[in-house]
Amino acid sequence: MYQTLSEALAWASPQLLDVSDTPKLDAEVMLLHIIHKQRGYLYTWPDERLTSEQIDDYTKMVGRRVIGTPIAHIVGEREFWSLPFMVNPTTLIPRPDTEILVETALNLPLAEAAKVLDLGTGTGAIALSLAYEKPSWQITAVDKIIEAVALAKANRSHLKLPQVDIIQSDWFDSVNCYDFNLIVSNPPYIDEEDSHLEEGDVRFEPHSALTAPEHGFADLYHIADCARDYLAPGGYLLLEHGFGQALQLRDKMIELGYENVATVRDFGSNDRCTLGRWPR
Repeated sequence: MYQTLSEALAWASPQLLDVSDTPKLDAEVMLLHIIHKQRGYLYTWPDERLTSEQIDDYTKMVGRRVIGTPIAHIVGEREFWSLPFMVNPTTLIPRPDTEILVETALNLPLAEAAKVLDLGTGTGAIALSLAYEKPSWQITAVDKIIEAVALAKANRSHLKLPQVDIIQSDWFDSVNCYDFNLIVSNPPYIDEEDSHLEEGDVRFEPHSALTAPEHGFADLYHIADCARDYLAPGGYLLLEHGFGQALQLRDKMIELGYENVATVRDFGSNDRCTLGRWPR
């Protein structure tokens, strides 16, 4: 059995080859979580010995990863927008691609005290990242799942962003404001029959947060339709979607009356989010 930091990594990494594209990084992330240190520590003190309790905990973590459990669920955290978000299996793990949604929102010509609504907030990643960058924005975040609301509130407290209002609501059902300057959402948009749902991390995430009827378009269309009643004149709707859904979503938003409809690509040059402005 391994005893030192370097021996632990040498033991763990080969076991993760079949379940991860980054087995060495996964092994490091779990070990750093055990010893509560930064990454450089592993290479500065490679011969430091682990306690028997740390060895036991690390062995169990690697065992969970071997069966495919996402790293974020194992360590209970995922970084998004350079902020640490607590995660759990009740909602989606924040993805790097969603950062383009935050970046696009921050680049919109909104007022200093803009009213913003985040639909299906999950961990709160989008709403809280926006609040971190724009403390004067009046942000409301909603989710239908009460456990997700509790998680988002925990992240709000952890990140010290009390100005974000987080409530339980099935999309717009409990929203009582009708003059938002921006409505943003990363809703379920995967086709219910998509074979990728049985691969990778998504096997461990709630499919209700991933899939939607009508080949993944049902929630996108519902939000685009209803948002018209909740946007201020000149307000923006910004939606994340799948890489093959941009054209059809743009056509729908134009049909619904949105202006200046456009799609933004993510860091991998895939169509990732589409926005439109409600007429003044």
